[in-house]
This record gives sequence, C-alpha cells and structure tokens, in this order.
Amino acid sequence: MSESATPIDPADAVRGSWVSRAPAFARAYLQLSRYDRPAGFWLLALPCLIGLALARAPRGFLPSDAWLAALFIVGSVAMRGAGCTYNDILDRDIDAKVARTASRPLPSRAVTPKQAWGWLLAQCLVGLGVLLCLPDFAKLVALGSIPMVALYPLMKRITWWPQVWLGLTFNWGALVAAAATQGQITQANALLYGALIFWTLGYDTIYAIQDREDDALIGVKSTALRFGKQIKPAVTVIYGFCVALAALGGYVAADAVGATATILFALHLTQQVIRLHPENGNLALLIFRSNRDAGVLLFAGWAFIAVLN
Repeated sequence: MSESATPIDPADAVRGSWVSRAPAFARAYLQLSRYDRPAGFWLLALPCLIGLALARAPRGFLPSDAWLAALFIVGSVAMRGAGCTYNDILDRDIDAKVARTASRPLPSRAVTPKQAWGWLLAQCLVGLGVLLCLPDFAKLVALGSIPMVALYPLMKRITWWPQVWLGLTFNWGALVAAAATQGQITQANALLYGALIFWTLGYDTIYAIQDREDDALIGVKSTALRFGKQIKPAVTVIYGFCVALAALGGYVAADAVGATATILFALHLTQQVIRLHPENGNLALLIFRSNRDAGVLLFAGWAFIAVLN
C-alpha cells in the first residue's frame, strides 16, 4: 500500500485523531476498524459493563469483576473492529456511492478485499481469545450473537428497521455479562436488554439522519427514512420505552433505588430529544456521539449502588 493510497478521513471521522498520525501502512486498517471513530467502541462495551453493574447492584462487586470488565473491553474493541471491517467488505459498492463513505479504505482502494479479509480474521482471533476466557455458560450466550452479526449488513437492504437488528446485536453483551456474573439470565437482565435495544434504535436513527438523501437515492433503508418528518416524536417515544424498561429492570434487580439510579440516564436522553433537529446532520452526529456519556451515566448509577453494597 502506498502513501498516496491512504484514504482521506470519512466525513464523520474524529478530526485530529491518533489514527491520522499512525504509520501510513497501518492507517487504512485502523480506519477499517473505525479507530478514528471511537464512539462505536464505547457503545459496544457499555452494554457489557452496564449488565455487569446491574447484576452486582444488589450485592456488590467481586474482585473477579475487574477481570471480566477488562475482557469485555478488549472483546468489544476487537469485535466492533471486526464487525466494521466485515460491514465494509459487504458494503464496499454501496459505500462508493455515498459521499460520507466513499473515502473509506475499500471503496477508495487503499486496501484490497483480500487484505480486508485478512484483517478481519486477525481481529476475530482476538475475539476468540476473549471468548475462551469466559465462563462456560457465558461462552454459549456469546456465540448466540454470531448469526446476528453476520446478517446485520444485509438488513438495510431488506427492511426499514435495520436499527432494530443493530440493537439486538450491539447490546448482546448485556446478556453475556449476566451469564458471566450470575450463571443465568434473569428478568431484570431481559428488561435491561430490551431497554438497550430501544436505546440503540433511538441513537442510530439519529445517526442515520446524516445519510437520508444518499440512502434514498441508492435504495438503502433506515428508520430515519421510515419515520420521515416524524423523526423527533418517534425518537421521543423510543427513548421513553428505553427509560421505562431500564427503570423497571433496575427495580426488579435492586428495588426502588435501582429504578432511581436511571434518572441521570433518562435526563440525558431527554436533552438529546430537545436538541435534535432532523434537518441538521452535523448536530445529529454530535448527539449520536453523546450517547457514550448517556451509557456511562446508566453504568455509574448501578455501579454506585453496587459499591455501597
């Protein structure tokens, strides 16, 4: 790969990120994995950590939880990178037709499909290493996500609701965390998983606002297109279900204090809706990225209860 083949950062990349200063031979691979766009790493790791915090809220953290948290973080980085690489391999022809994605490594020919498959395999091997370190039941639960990961890139071709499929996939780690800490998936864990699916449906609808015109032109589907002019009320309802299920999950796990621990998370989602302007793609991207903070607030609420216990 030559220096001249190194792609320009996509429009939604984090400007001035460390990726732009990485060696030229590595830069395109790091962009394939979205290391220049770290929000996705947070949004994949946080469901795992939130699930861990909810499981421990009634009884307190254990020393082994630090090891589990480290595994979840490493696994999230590896598998989010692998997922983005796989998505780009399948979508390289579509990405070439969209202004925001045309400069990605595959459509810009900074890497070949064969090189991308090799990079995908390397990241999957890291994920396999993490999987082997988990308890047996958690391994089985984690394997359940593979069909969803494999099919996700196809969803925007066949349904207006690919964001729902993303929610099912991206938040599977909450169930893995429950399996690893409790050896079972309880009602509270299931409620949390439902809440996080709605969370993803909301924030990824906001994210998709940027691509509505291009998606409509090339025939790609999304909830941002499906909702049309009703995006703001739709996201309001979606986030409402998210907060209700999260509070109910907290209540089932740790009584009233578990429910009230979701208040700051709820306030953050509320201000997202207030700020949202469906015609402003740049603002939509900023709101999407702020969901890292929303997830941290939900984790912190239940982690605080766990520390007190």
